[in-house]
Amino acid sequence: MLDRKWIQVTFSCYILDVHMGNYRSYQQLIIWEQEGRDFSIHAREGSSGMAVIAPHGGGIEPGTMELAEAIAGSAHSLYCFEGIKRAGNSDLHIASGYFDEPMGVTMVRRSRTVLAVHGCKGNQEVVYVGGLDIDLREKIRLSLIQAGFNAGLSPRAELEGKSTKNICNRCRSGKGVQLEISKGLRKNMFKDLTREGRKNRTTVFHTFVSALRDVLPRSPNRER
Repeated sequence: MLDRKWIQVTFSCYILDVHMGNYRSYQQLIIWEQEGRDFSIHAREGSSGMAVIAPHGGGIEPGTMELAEAIAGSAHSLYCFEGIKRAGNSDLHIASGYFDEPMGVTMVRRSRTVLAVHGCKGNQEVVYVGGLDIDLREKIRLSLIQAGFNAGLSPRAELEGKSTKNICNRCRSGKGVQLEISKGLRKNMFKDLTREGRKNRTTVFHTFVSALRDVLPRSPNRER
């Protein structure tokens, strides 16, 4: 059994320090993890020019992929990176500032703006709305408040989504929106947060999705 926090992987031309459970790139991740066994990638194109993404879907941040799929519908492009391991899906987490899976990055760069759906810790029922697209961010925040949700700006800098390196801001406009949804709120959106439990969505789930879809742009606006 490995008892070192860091594993040094040597290649002919360079050395990577891989922190198990917190990969800094997709290339590091696929050294240890296998598509189809440990993770799946889902993508489909929409016509609005906007992409809704869940880079930590499946068992990584449970509930975020299901929310992204429902929010995107048929109007918006959708990208999800889904953890499908029986245990240890948190190992698949690539931080938003480093997220570089090629299919996801390509979709984001092609889209005018992005809505990234994430999950954060905490039993309080809250959603933090961040990102550099201030206008859309405020529309989303107000729509969520009107729908009865506790929506605000994050008190923690790492959840604000303001870095230009953040995957939500790497779109054509250079500004997107990031949602950080607490575990407490996500638990109320499903029967439970297991894979089977997430198939049963509650009224809270549908109300949340409707509040988002009401304010997202739907007119085609994509450069080909």
